[in-house]
Amino acid sequence: MKRTILVVDDEQNMQAVIRMVLEGAGHQVLVADSGEAALADVHNPNLDVVLSDLKMPGMGGEEFVINCRKERPDVPVIIITAHGTIRSAVKSIHDGAADYLTKPFEPEQLEIAVHNAIKLRDILRENEQLKAAVSESLGAQRMIGESHAAKLMLEEIRRVAPYKTSVLITGESGSGKELVARTIHDLSPRRNRPWVAINCSAIPRDLMESEIFGYVKGAFTGAAQKRLGRLEQAQGGTFFFDEIGDLDMSLQSKLLRVLQEREFSPVGSDQVRPVDVRFLTATNRDLKELVREGKFREDLLYRLDVYSIVVPPLRQRREDIPLLAKTFLQELAAEMDKQVSEFAPAALEVLQRYRWPGNIRELRNTVERSLLSCRGRAIEVDDLPMTIMARTGAGNSGERFSPKKTGDKNLDHWLEEVERGAIREALSQCHGVQARAAKHLGISERSLWHRIKKLNIQINRVVN
Repeated sequence: MKRTILVVDDEQNMQAVIRMVLEGAGHQVLVADSGEAALADVHNPNLDVVLSDLKMPGMGGEEFVINCRKERPDVPVIIITAHGTIRSAVKSIHDGAADYLTKPFEPEQLEIAVHNAIKLRDILRENEQLKAAVSESLGAQRMIGESHAAKLMLEEIRRVAPYKTSVLITGESGSGKELVARTIHDLSPRRNRPWVAINCSAIPRDLMESEIFGYVKGAFTGAAQKRLGRLEQAQGGTFFFDEIGDLDMSLQSKLLRVLQEREFSPVGSDQVRPVDVRFLTATNRDLKELVREGKFREDLLYRLDVYSIVVPPLRQRREDIPLLAKTFLQELAAEMDKQVSEFAPAALEVLQRYRWPGNIRELRNTVERSLLSCRGRAIEVDDLPMTIMARTGAGNSGERFSPKKTGDKNLDHWLEEVERGAIREALSQCHGVQARAAKHLGISERSLWHRIKKLNIQINRVVN
């Protein structure tokens, strides 16, 4: 089979001899007279093997091997050396070269070395294809669900994953937007490159710029040494901005420049650095409404929203709830070393009745809490959190309480316990914020305040 070989040598005669031998063997030969010039050719997708002289002006063979391996680890490099530089050639083997030839060499030696390198290239290519297939399979498995909505979403992910296109992922809080972004990365050609994520609402505004772009020594008080930013850490891979709607306007303009020019400067530096990153973003806010309010740049929105994926809330894919719950149960039971392997049918039926305002995140938390309460080998209705019981009516239908459990307590006392437990559960999930807890329970904030006072419930607000 005809293969593409790149020959890097500053001596025209050596180039001509190698070209004649390799073209005579049926290969296509590319030539470069320096390491710097050759680096432009290593990105050729059809390139199979590189032959490089060790001693060249400018970038020598040792440095070229290191750079070539960094850019194309799938392409074997053969070093050509003289007797006096064999030690350097051996060092190049440690740096990633596949083999070396010592001048002068016979045509047969050259052909054998190239033939062996081609076999190595084929093995590396097969490994990459196998890893890609496994990665695609694992990536698809992340998106658990058999519902029509889940299948449509996975189809969209597979459609956009192979390209560098920027993707905007929208959906309610806890619906799995980061999971969608990670699956896009895992199914893309960048799967073996860095994945870097940042939450725009979790980092203070005055720290966000240096977090994204990094900074040089002395850029500001306390900058004792330079720091690599997240953007540079993601070089060659994928950068995921979660909650992009919370990004400060001043940083929006700087991000826009990165998207337009594909370059950036660390804080405190005039040096411009190129960046090769795919951008994925997510938000649970209406960015178009933020644009109308003057809180989000319209030109940035156009750059980010080249392709959009809407993640459906869990209540719109109820048929996926049993599968998701069982998957979380397997993971959490293994982590907690608990011998619980299933849900009772009645418990699954209650989970499917619930509306899941917190979506998949809330479902996972519910499974974890139920697992902590479980004393048998299956999670029963009694093990589910109070909020689930109260809002599905399971407690009032006798699925949670029975005369044996209530003893001498009358109905009012029984209902009071259910109400107290539901409110405590909601406050816990909402970190003590009453407005959010009221919305979670489907009642007004004033009504919640009266119930808290009536039931003498203590509020412990968690400050993040």
